[in-house]
Amino acid sequence: MKNNLQIKNGSVDWMITFLPFGVIVALCVLFFLKPEQSNDILGQIRFFFGDTFGTYYLIIGLGFFLISLFIALSKYGNIVLGGREEKPKFSFFSWGAMMFTCGLAADILFYSFAEWVMYADSPHIAELGNFQEWAGVFPIYHWSFIPWSFYLVLAVSFGFMLHVRKRERQKFSEACRPILGKYTDGIWGRVIDLLAVFALLAGTATTFSVATPLMASIINELLGIDISRSLCTIIILLLTCMCYTYALLHGFKGISILAKVCIYMFFGLLLYVLLFSGHTGYIIDTGVESLGRVVQNFIEMSTYTDPLRTTNFPQDWTIYYWAYWMVWCVAAPFFIGSISRGRTIRQTIFGGYFFGVGSTIISFVVLGNYSMGLQMTGMADFIALYQQTGDLYGLIISIIDTIPCVPFVLVLVVLTMITFYATSFDSIALTASCYSYRKLNKGKSPHKLIQLLWCVLLILLPIALVFADSSMSNLQTVSIVAAFPLGIVMVLIIVSFLKDAGRHLEEEKNRNL
Repeated sequence: MKNNLQIKNGSVDWMITFLPFGVIVALCVLFFLKPEQSNDILGQIRFFFGDTFGTYYLIIGLGFFLISLFIALSKYGNIVLGGREEKPKFSFFSWGAMMFTCGLAADILFYSFAEWVMYADSPHIAELGNFQEWAGVFPIYHWSFIPWSFYLVLAVSFGFMLHVRKRERQKFSEACRPILGKYTDGIWGRVIDLLAVFALLAGTATTFSVATPLMASIINELLGIDISRSLCTIIILLLTCMCYTYALLHGFKGISILAKVCIYMFFGLLLYVLLFSGHTGYIIDTGVESLGRVVQNFIEMSTYTDPLRTTNFPQDWTIYYWAYWMVWCVAAPFFIGSISRGRTIRQTIFGGYFFGVGSTIISFVVLGNYSMGLQMTGMADFIALYQQTGDLYGLIISIIDTIPCVPFVLVLVVLTMITFYATSFDSIALTASCYSYRKLNKGKSPHKLIQLLWCVLLILLPIALVFADSSMSNLQTVSIVAAFPLGIVMVLIIVSFLKDAGRHLEEEKNRNL
């Protein structure tokens, strides 16, 4: 990597850098001073968006999955992200490891243990039939093909923009240039970039705030101490911030090494549970059956809107998950597009599904079906425990306590989550830093101080949300709101890509005549 760009000559876009910073600081102050009122307002906003615009999120979700298959299987799939003879910079394994860990890998591990429990009292599951048959279906559905399609479609769009068209502005607005034209450099481009940065901050806030309390609970369990979960969570957030800041400042090499460590620990955990839990047969059988039901009912599940609001299932679950992944599309796809140089669009999309969806499904199948097996065989009653306490973090600890060699598993889980978070936020901070520049020349990276600024900024809102003791539902609201305008921009990026890629293929055809 070449020398960092210096902060001079007007290269830094201070409005994009400090306006979101100011808004986030204001929100932090509000959450600190008015925690109860803030939570009430967030709850009302979530209901409004989920109830009024729910179908909007569902249409975007199914549309992105279908367009990903079209792009991969069509003439666009042959386009190399770079020169025609260019070879990939990273090995297949390193590339896949960074791709999986740059997104929501920590949350995938978190929800894998017990998401099925949260469906236990859902009227929709009861409508569908047997709990055994359906409880393991929705975790796979909510975390696999549609969510990863958001990443992959935008990743190839950004990769095409960066490596084929050689554009120097690594921003959402630049990806819309084939449609917006000269307006990209005006107010509309600025609005798009500000929306992207706000969405980025919302996504990171949700992620950090939702899952880090589990690590706090694990540390309390390991050390046998009783420290406030909020205080312990904040300490973990600060330590994680230090970890990803250190790795980021060492560039792609540091990120690649950290990603490999993540993957080894992650699959080591899954293999240990699969082989030594005593429920190998049940895990595999239920996993295969659940995956089959996802495939059989995919379109129906993707278009279920519950018009009469008899269960509110899509409003409470599916819509939130699509919004959650959409706000992460500001950072993860740029990172995936950057590391996919030298690969074809088809390889990028199908490779992403292989690593991303494959790893996700394995996680939910192994960890989720292990705990569900204990429930269905009467060896534990996790559903009753969760209904009594409402404490998801305590529930997951109870599940881990049933796995052989508990201390070893607890240490492995917390280390894996920390490295997952560190790797994810490496990619986020790097992408956010690029937004601070009006343009970045090929081979250049943002100044270290700009990267450091974003490392600090990304941690502020999560800490404020922890202090405010926001419920998980209210944390999710942040993502749902931010994703609404971003969905329009994402559609605009797809249209722009198809137009520009079509023009590129025509140019190649004419060149070969």
